[in-house]
Amino acid sequence: MRQFIERHTFWSFVILVALGVFLWLIFAVWPEWLEAVLGRKKTFVNTFLNGVTLGGLYFLVASGFTLVFGLMRNVNLAHGSMYLLGAYVGYEAAEASGNWFIGLAVAFITIAATGIALQTLIFRRMEGQDLRQTLVTIGISIIAADLMLAVWSGTTYQFTPPEWLFGAAELPVVSTLRSNGDAVYIKYPLYRLTVLGVAVAVGIGLWLFLNRTRIGMMIRAGVNDRDMLSATGVNVQLVFALVFAIGAGLAGFAGVIGGTALSIAPGEDIRYLLASLVVVIVGGLGSVTGAAIGALLIGLAEQFGLAYFPTYGVVLTFLIMVVVLAVRPQGIMGQA
Repeated sequence: MRQFIERHTFWSFVILVALGVFLWLIFAVWPEWLEAVLGRKKTFVNTFLNGVTLGGLYFLVASGFTLVFGLMRNVNLAHGSMYLLGAYVGYEAAEASGNWFIGLAVAFITIAATGIALQTLIFRRMEGQDLRQTLVTIGISIIAADLMLAVWSGTTYQFTPPEWLFGAAELPVVSTLRSNGDAVYIKYPLYRLTVLGVAVAVGIGLWLFLNRTRIGMMIRAGVNDRDMLSATGVNVQLVFALVFAIGAGLAGFAGVIGGTALSIAPGEDIRYLLASLVVVIVGGLGSVTGAAIGALLIGLAEQFGLAYFPTYGVVLTFLIMVVVLAVRPQGIMGQA
């Protein structure tokens, strides 16, 4: 951070000013002229929170994709199918057991095992063959989509979260003032705030795992020079299988989280695969921090686009990607 400020003093100042203005928009009582321009403050703040929590969900999906595609350079275009399969498996487990957390655990373990099978049977045989990996995993995703449609049909499913996650939390953000001067505070669904908290915890955990543990060092070393790592006596294939298991497991984990916040339905696999691709490209290959920044930008762009530019809202996501690629082709946090 200090190096960035020293190298980019002007942009640091611009970012600081923009942050100050944004915080004022969130916490201040809006004057009438501002409401005439931007609409009700409650709509603006709810749109912002929706964007942040959606970004958290995108990060949960993209974090696994970051490990597999961004770090290991394995093109797994069946990642979206893993998300949707995790959601379906978790739903069945939660319904059978009556416990949402069991559904979450079963989804993670099942999809992690699926990831190990993919790495062992497919990616290990096609190391460095990006085109073959792309074509094979596209085929797998198509077959998986048809199989899931045959088993679970086109019905939309919805998880029931634990009772203590129901309801809304009152935030320290004033929506408006009553005629008697009393403040009206904004309330927001507790579960969506929990999704954000889980995303932050997963992001911190992944960063610490990759940068502060022995296994994390092995993973990064194996990506850069697997022959040298193998010469030290490390089972490189076992390390890579572990990475694939974590990446796939996170997709299944996110399937339950996302299926509870939104819903489970055919087509969600394509949506989250596309979101993961955009997040990784914008954030930078192999960077957990970059994935977090990319997910936040995409989530905010999607929600503000829907709220204020519904006709062109979908364009904002790809506009961000185009601008980032034009200015910084390696992504915001990618290595040059």
